[in-house]
Amino acid sequence: MFDTTGKIKQLQTQMRSKEGEKKRAYLTLEELRQLPENTNTYKTVGKVFILEPKSVLLNEQEQKFNESESAIASMQTSKEYLEKQLGEVENNIRELLQQDPGARQILSMTVQ
Repeated sequence: MFDTTGKIKQLQTQMRSKEGEKKRAYLTLEELRQLPENTNTYKTVGKVFILEPKSVLLNEQEQKFNESESAIASMQTSKEYLEKQLGEVENNIRELLQQDPGARQILSMTVQ
């Protein structure tokens, strides 16, 4: 149960990160689309700016946006699966506690 909860929290953190990447790519795309075709555009590589055609930068940002969307969808599916597993584990623990009164004593000793 603790392992599954940890995995869910980790997925949520990764999803927030991907959401940020997706938003940055979207905003960059919107700004690039407003520029005229003959505008000089630059790509950052570390501390260096490299002259790139607008179309190349648009393609890169669209690719980042699409990759982020697919990663988020995949993570959402994994999260739903883990939440289902967590629910099953909780139900199994409840059943165990209802069937065996001795298990309650053991559980109460480990919780305190």
